Amino acid sequence: MSSNSPQLIFDVASATATEVRAKHNYFVSVGYYNDHMGLSCFSPVLNIMRHPLWGRNQETYGEDPFLTTELGIAFVKGLQGDHPRYVKASAGCKHFDVHGGPENIPISRFIFDAKVEERDWRMTFLPQFEACVRAGTFSFMCSYNRINGVPACANKKLLTDILRGEWGFQGYVVSDEGALELIMFGHRFTHSFLETAIMAVNAGCNLEVSYGIKNNVFMHITEAFAKSNVSLELIRDRVRPLFRTRMRLGEFDPPTMNPYNALGPKDIQSEAHRSLALKAALQSFVLLKNQNGMLPFKAEYVLRKTIAVVGPFADNADLLFGDYAPVSEPQYIYTPRRGLATISANVTYGLGCEHPRCEQYHPDDVKAAIKGADIVVVCLGTGTELEKEANDRSNLSLPRHQMDLLQDAVTWADGRPVVLLLFNAGPLDVSWAKEKDAVGAIVACFFPAQATGLAVAKMLVGAEGANPAGRLPATWPAGMHQVPPMENYTMIGRTYRYYGKEAPLYPFGYGLSYTTFQYSDLVVSADHVPICGNLSISVVVENVGSRNGEEVVQLYLCWGQASVPMPRWQLVGFLRLPIPQGQAAKVTFPLSFSQRAIWTGQWWLEPGPFTLFVGGQQPFQEVRLPSNVLQANFDVFGNSCSTSQC
Repeated sequence: MSSNSPQLIFDVASATATEVRAKHNYFVSVGYYNDHMGLSCFSPVLNIMRHPLWGRNQETYGEDPFLTTELGIAFVKGLQGDHPRYVKASAGCKHFDVHGGPENIPISRFIFDAKVEERDWRMTFLPQFEACVRAGTFSFMCSYNRINGVPACANKKLLTDILRGEWGFQGYVVSDEGALELIMFGHRFTHSFLETAIMAVNAGCNLEVSYGIKNNVFMHITEAFAKSNVSLELIRDRVRPLFRTRMRLGEFDPPTMNPYNALGPKDIQSEAHRSLALKAALQSFVLLKNQNGMLPFKAEYVLRKTIAVVGPFADNADLLFGDYAPVSEPQYIYTPRRGLATISANVTYGLGCEHPRCEQYHPDDVKAAIKGADIVVVCLGTGTELEKEANDRSNLSLPRHQMDLLQDAVTWADGRPVVLLLFNAGPLDVSWAKEKDAVGAIVACFFPAQATGLAVAKMLVGAEGANPAGRLPATWPAGMHQVPPMENYTMIGRTYRYYGKEAPLYPFGYGLSYTTFQYSDLVVSADHVPICGNLSISVVVENVGSRNGEEVVQLYLCWGQASVPMPRWQLVGFLRLPIPQGQAAKVTFPLSFSQRAIWTGQWWLEPGPFTLFVGGQQPFQEVRLPSNVLQANFDVFGNSCSTSQC
């Protein structure tokens, strides 16, 4: 998620829960009981985007554990609500754990064994799930893959020792669909469903989602109990959190006791929710290029001009939604073509390709649309046809003839403004467009859903609240030479590394704005900090540009002499905030001792020098924003100790 705003995530999750509850109430009233009609949501996805070609990158919050943690907490709290007795909809944090590819390239996720060192596991793949427990989630979903040889849904270390023992989780664990069957069929870890049931129940799995096999794995629990392989006490322990969740959802109380039962069809696609969809789309856009400040166009200028919108995403509503997106009412869906018609009297369009694969290219459609146009908007990308669950990409390139379409559009534009909109989840190699002066602007739109066209239109003319400020949640490699093979790629700690020796096309945290910000007065509350001490960091951010805008302030921490390998710097704070033109804001971040901890077999604190960096981007990047990055040092003194001793 490129919005970098926990509050926005909270609001979106809250609106989602309202509509989930409203639909559920309606379905119950008419006696419909089927898939996608209940109140248990398999969300949020807290997996780390660990490879740029992974098909499920769109479901994650990016490559950083801290960012994922903060947004995941916001989602869980927004979804479940704050009623003291009832939960609006129950959250389910997934996929637990080390689930980040592959899906199908080069091997199936159903047999993949994720090899991960304990330190990397603890520092990269577990923190966001521990935070999910603190946020109050009711469930976890165990993943398809193995972890160091043991399937996740039969992994006692993961589901019992860590989740329940260390973190105190009181909810339930549900399997990913078919994951229990695949312990035998895929991983060949067991020899029968009976053995699988025994292993999964004892490991800590409470509930099975099967492929629809009538005699599924958990149907063998009765036999396992009869053979004394599973105790009655353990079965009761596995059942209790299932009924506790149902009680908190209000299933057993008189309907009038639960205020959420008042929600109904009137609360679905409400005006407030449609406005929120627009806000979410706008805040997710990342401005990657803005040659000579080409954007925004003046609204009165655009109104009198002809806009050509071309490419497979120009007017196909189905392509604007990510995987598992809900079905929106057609009247509320704005494609780029429909949205641009709200700001221009004349909009021409030509798809060029019927589908994102772009195997058949019709250049005449594109040429005809561009002829006589004043502004050209090119809409390219992948869509769920090319990247989603069970479908990895094989490379970073624009699909098939999409590059031909882009180059032709630039040629036929003949010097007129060209804006490239990208609809994708994982990174794309758009180095040609980045270097080509004739492409005036590039915007990563991701999958903005129903409000896409309205958001694009408002962004292009810089409408109030439409100044792009999103930041990339993941590094964009410059090419396939920087991408390691999926099967042997590992993330070392919480790290930002180039994929090769060269700089990335765009780094994590990168994103332009229509205005410029300057940083000053960085203050750290102490130069010398005791081993268990906390810090407060403040900085002043000034909007020195010519427009109102939003900035995403980022705080990074660097370890000076850690005893184990650590990232060059780690994101430890971020805040998105509006700053009017010519004004400044003071931003304060807390830095707790736990954020300095490293894993050495336990969470461990060490003395030594540390460095902080504050700005609207990472420090020392070759691909930089026009704003500055400030730096400060502090020392930690005292004897090394466990965080539990503080």
